[in-house]
Amino acid sequence: MEAIEALQKELEATRLAYEMTTQISQFKSSYLAKTAHELRSPLSSLMGLHQLILGNLCEDPQEEKEFLQQGFEAAKKLVEIIDRIVTISKIDCGKIPLNLETVSLHNIVKEVYQLTEFQAINYSYRIKVKQPETEIFIQADETLLIQGLTTLIDNSLTLMNKGTIFISSQFNERENQAKLLIDIPCSPQHWEKQQEDLSTSDLTLSSLKKWSHDLQLSPAMTLTLCQTLLEKMGGNLTVLDISPENKPETFTRLQCLMPLIQLP
Repeated sequence: MEAIEALQKELEATRLAYEMTTQISQFKSSYLAKTAHELRSPLSSLMGLHQLILGNLCEDPQEEKEFLQQGFEAAKKLVEIIDRIVTISKIDCGKIPLNLETVSLHNIVKEVYQLTEFQAINYSYRIKVKQPETEIFIQADETLLIQGLTTLIDNSLTLMNKGTIFISSQFNERENQAKLLIDIPCSPQHWEKQQEDLSTSDLTLSSLKKWSHDLQLSPAMTLTLCQTLLEKMGGNLTVLDISPENKPETFTRLQCLMPLIQLP
């Protein structure tokens, strides 16, 4: 009887390991596809831009120079995108160790707010923060977590048409978990957006400048990288639809769960 129970436990453990391996494999496949698209789209656009220049389609040498300059600025941003993807990939495979320590979630939220407040004002939006009186401590790499949350807020601002971003935090001692909530007035589907190609059929210098200025990590890739980062810190990041029923407004909640540290 004991042998049968032991075998059943071993089979259950094997099944769980198989399911986990399958999920990891699916995630890696999706990650690779998103990364390929994230880089292919701007690269193809830059190639199309230079093809226009090589085809002598610019009106004069000055316009040609301006097109090249904007192409160069876009290439620099593309290198920044590649650097971010490479950094998270190295963290994921253990080549870059995380500096996990006990940090104040209050201070992290305060720092993220200060880094994004003026960006929100430039968009004519607002960011409001609500935190409990009891200070929350979590286990995290403070620098990388601030960078990841700041990138999420920056992307959120580009997905909004109006309104206010609400940031709040809470904790659950029984589950040993801290929760950071970022509520954004936009549709959850917006976080599925990937890089868009630059249309070269009716390309103008102004449209090129706008494309170059707006070039950054897509919402879909930003979400994937931040999910990978939080998972390596022992947490997770999920996208929730919190839109009110029977109303036209749409709201997205980015829910970040982190290991709670209870100080003596």
